[in-house]
Amino acid sequence: MNTAIIVQARMTSTRLPGKILLPVLGKSLLEYQLERLRRVHSANEIIIATTKNDTDQPVIDLCDRLGARYYRGPEDDVLARYYGAATDCQADVVVRVTADCPIIDPAVVEQLIAFYLARYPQFDYVSNCLESTYPIGMDAEVIPMGVLTQAYFEAKSKPDREHVTPFIYRHPERFRLGNVAYRQNQSIHRWTVDTPEDFALISRIIEKLYPVNPNFNFEDILQLMAVNPNFFDINCTIKQKQYGE
Repeated sequence: MNTAIIVQARMTSTRLPGKILLPVLGKSLLEYQLERLRRVHSANEIIIATTKNDTDQPVIDLCDRLGARYYRGPEDDVLARYYGAATDCQADVVVRVTADCPIIDPAVVEQLIAFYLARYPQFDYVSNCLESTYPIGMDAEVIPMGVLTQAYFEAKSKPDREHVTPFIYRHPERFRLGNVAYRQNQSIHRWTVDTPEDFALISRIIEKLYPVNPNFNFEDILQLMAVNPNFFDINCTIKQKQYGE
């Protein structure tokens, strides 16, 4: 099966505009994320799903420079953007990742894909965030193309179109849902970028770990946080946006 990682990315974030191209050690956050996702060997494609807006031309320029595939679709109808990107690359399986997770661990994404494929066709949706045990910022979802197509044609509400997958996981009576959990609950950590405080923490993590080991993983970050408990305070008051917000 053709497995495509599709990363939604745009410059017009409400809380931190342009966040995905903010630099750390001379590289943008999106560049770090692409570098990490390219180590997910079970994925056949990585596509940056951005918008048709002129404001997202810098995203296209970065993709061109890095030789990354991209797709341009509507800004607010992100579900349509995903469907268009998946159709464009003839995906059988879609892995959804957001560009505000620049230090996502490739092994975590690999585990989700392996979980889905090993049990195919048992599940219509697999993620590691139905039950939150991973830090925010390690989130990924696996959806077969047929299910994404149903959501694209049937989802009507604005939150369902904007957040892509709620139409699926909010209907467990219809779709078979699977969750991959970490052995310990580490959901207290926030390793995503949506505010200046988030960016300050992610910058610290990259600055500490990347020069020593560019392939640092989830466990390395946990160890760094344990050695530097003050890092947790940098963004601990930030609340994650919820469905409908």
